Amino acid sequence: MTIIRLENLLKARAGGTLDKIVQHAQQMDELTTALRAELPADAADNLIVANLREGGELVLVCTSSAWASRLRFESDKLMQAARKAGLTVISCKVSVSQQS
Repeated sequence: MTIIRLENLLKARAGGTLDKIVQHAQQMDELTTALRAELPADAADNLIVANLREGGELVLVCTSSAWASRLRFESDKLMQAARKAGLTVISCKVSVSQQS
């Protein structure tokens, strides 16, 4: 992992590291909204898109193992919705968040 000087990270220039992080977070938020629209309200409230990895793996996070099972059951529908949004999705991983 490369160490990035804080001043370089925080530079407010287009295409900077911080700008890329913010853009990625916005894309994941938009994708979360799109995928939630495909689910019943109770399931939608328990889903967050964490990442879309380079190999096409959609990474979802949910609030409990029960919701993880339900979302795994819905994974084909969720991958289809992500593809409809113009993304290349090959697989789907569902994890449970570690809440304190």
